[in-house]
Amino acid sequence: MKAIVIDQYGNVEELKEREVLKPIVKGNEVLIRILATSVNPVDWKIRKGDLQEQLRFSFPIILGLDVAGVIEEVGEEVEYFKVGDKVFTKPENIGKGSYAEFITVKSDLVSYMPTNLSFEEAASIPLAGLTAWQSLVDYAKIKEHDRVLIHAGAGGVGSLAIQIAKSFGAFVATTASSKNEEFLKSLGADLVIDYKKDKFEELLSDFDIVLDTIGGEVQEKSFQIIKSGGVLVSIVHEPIQKVKGIKSGFLWLKPNGKQLEALSKLIVHGKIKPIISKVVPFNEEGVREAHILSEGQHVRGKIVMKVKLNHKKLREKYYPKSHIFILDSISYWTCNVISIIYSFVLYHVISVNQSTYLFHLTLNS
Repeated sequence: MKAIVIDQYGNVEELKEREVLKPIVKGNEVLIRILATSVNPVDWKIRKGDLQEQLRFSFPIILGLDVAGVIEEVGEEVEYFKVGDKVFTKPENIGKGSYAEFITVKSDLVSYMPTNLSFEEAASIPLAGLTAWQSLVDYAKIKEHDRVLIHAGAGGVGSLAIQIAKSFGAFVATTASSKNEEFLKSLGADLVIDYKKDKFEELLSDFDIVLDTIGGEVQEKSFQIIKSGGVLVSIVHEPIQKVKGIKSGFLWLKPNGKQLEALSKLIVHGKIKPIISKVVPFNEEGVREAHILSEGQHVRGKIVMKVKLNHKKLREKYYPKSHIFILDSISYWTCNVISIIYSFVLYHVISVNQSTYLFHLTLNS
């Protein structure tokens, strides 16, 4: 299978396309054909060698911690999923990740994709969504009317954290540049603080929760605005200090299929929407571009890598004895019209991406 690997730590030139062995499915695993993945800061930090002390790897390393795709094979112990299911997940094995055509993942870490998302949109959710969920829901125990500060709200984690916090009925303040103010308010933020002009520690007080996505001096100043009994959770590093009466800690993300299901429900009901700044092709050049953009740290939402589809292979693999036709570059409205016309023989429609639909008909072969 094709994969993007690194053989040593270094710059983006170390990201190289190569043929590697396709993974073998174990009893409790599913094999997923990856149709979209995305880049996260941990990817380029590993590539540069910044996390050598925390994470030990054997080269070559396949980076990538977001998966959206179709199940290709299921292990003998798997009951919940079948071949052809559209799923998304955050894989457990960091060194054998999603910059590849296929990946094996334990079935309990996998969830069905939200029915209203494309593969590209779904690929933007797992790592960032689970990070935000585990920070706010698991660690901070967020509840209605909590006052929550989310640093760097325009980023991948921040943009989802704002929406999750609002779904719980919290008051949300966030820090960002002024150019992102309207965007963040559209996500539900009640107050946007321009970090270039204003000092959040002078404007805010009596907050229940702070989600620290920056660390350092920002984390240190965040303790000043938290009330007694409040919580600071960092996704960057362990808190530099401990303050009496304030619970604080570092979140180490854990893959979780059930939590992805919870996020999926919020997405289907319109409580959360994925934020994608750019979609690049899944190849050597595209992955390198994604790393450069992410490392610049001024990206709104996520950068997604899209796998080029082979429609013939997709049709032969999942529907070998059925009548299938695939239409590119059509609108959702056009898709609905076609579905009505063929309703008497239409089994189902798969949204491959935002403008490509696969129609499965139940005619005799």
